[in-house]
Amino acid sequence: MNAITTEFDAPAVERLIPMASGSRNILAIDIGTTCGWALRDSNDKRRGGSISFSARKTDGAGQRWLKFTAHLSALKREVGDLHAIYYEHVMAHGTKDRPNTIAAHVYGGFLAQLEIFCDVNRIRLEPVGVGEVKKHWTGKGNAKKDAMVAEAKRRGLRVEDDNHADALAILDLAIARESA
Repeated sequence: MNAITTEFDAPAVERLIPMASGSRNILAIDIGTTCGWALRDSNDKRRGGSISFSARKTDGAGQRWLKFTAHLSALKREVGDLHAIYYEHVMAHGTKDRPNTIAAHVYGGFLAQLEIFCDVNRIRLEPVGVGEVKKHWTGKGNAKKDAMVAEAKRRGLRVEDDNHADALAILDLAIARESA
């Protein structure tokens, strides 16, 4: 697994994301072969990055799913309990003229593993729409990848790639929802 992890600059993040009393451990995930993730624990420590679950020639058919579940388990062990996992709920892959069937299948596999993980570990799973995440983060529901990355940087966050930027945006939305 090729993982990139970044601890967030807490002062910059605190300015952006107000904390609720009784903070909870929240994981935000941008599901995909390269999975963006952002974790906020109950002590307000934040970390995240992106990790590739690309299949290798020597991997068995289920290795990417096992590696994904192992990654989730490792994050859960770090904080003790995860109270909620928020993920970007994608309804379409590609365009109407050029659907991306492979991406849809891969996303479905990761989503199934995420649902199982949450059920087994009794973790609340919260889907958030792609347009809702983009609008919350940039003000535009159809923002492009570069705009998501630019917004993370504008907020003073170190971002590894667009997957990580999406996870940061999902976490920001999740904390706003949890605080309401």
